Amino acid sequence: MWFFGQGPVVPVLRFSGPIGMSTPLRPGLSLGHAASAIEKAFEASKTPAVAIVINSPGGSAVQSSLIFHRVRQLAEENKKKVYVFCEDVAASGGYYLAVAGDEIYADASSIVGSIGVIFSGFGFDKAIEKLGIERRVYTAGTAKDSLDPFRPERPEDVERIKAVQRDVHDVFIGVVKERRAGRLAAADNELFTGAFWSAPKALEYGLIDGISDVRTKMRELFGEKVRLKVVPLEKGGLLSRLRRSPSAAGYEELTRPRLAFAEDLISAVEARALWSRFGL
Repeated sequence: MWFFGQGPVVPVLRFSGPIGMSTPLRPGLSLGHAASAIEKAFEASKTPAVAIVINSPGGSAVQSSLIFHRVRQLAEENKKKVYVFCEDVAASGGYYLAVAGDEIYADASSIVGSIGVIFSGFGFDKAIEKLGIERRVYTAGTAKDSLDPFRPERPEDVERIKAVQRDVHDVFIGVVKERRAGRLAAADNELFTGAFWSAPKALEYGLIDGISDVRTKMRELFGEKVRLKVVPLEKGGLLSRLRRSPSAAGYEELTRPRLAFAEDLISAVEARALWSRFGL
């Protein structure tokens, strides 16, 4: 397992940032960006453990699920135990990722939970009416313009999105109940409202297994000589695009820099809004 007096090696994955949302300086956390690193982490050492450090306010339910399942598949195939450590926040999709761990730990000041589903937007129909702007939309399919922000809200659209949210929420709840079976210590109407808590309350509710950090816990388990090896995720975002040579870039990427910048800006605002829910 180790040689010449060196300690065992525990691979460490860092899942940081909004899930599925790209920002100007980094790609959104997704299976596409994380898959290679996840596989390397489970192959990097003979030590029967992989550590995952999470600092995420959530985001895409689909990408959360995909990453969760890849971690669990590789853990079972390689017969390794997964230890998760929450930093500032592991909420919503961030907590979805956390339950991929066999054991979950957090700092005493970490924010944990938010087991719910949210959809938000704006309504501009009254604003464009005051400005004398006429909205023209042509669809094939009566529900194709559902939740159009430039049209008045329709009850049937609201019920449709709520039905989708209920389905997604039910999947999330099922995953938490399965992974934390026998450890949850609060009623469903307390745990699954979308509320979030500090780590001590999350521990009381059975959402985590203890208060600790990755280095302290790994030393407890594998001795003082344990070495933590961070396995970096694939790089991306604006900086990588700027570094990319013109010969390596596709025609479309070279001809739409202004649109790409606008998309990055919108994603950055959305990501900032996610963090701000937790005072970060």
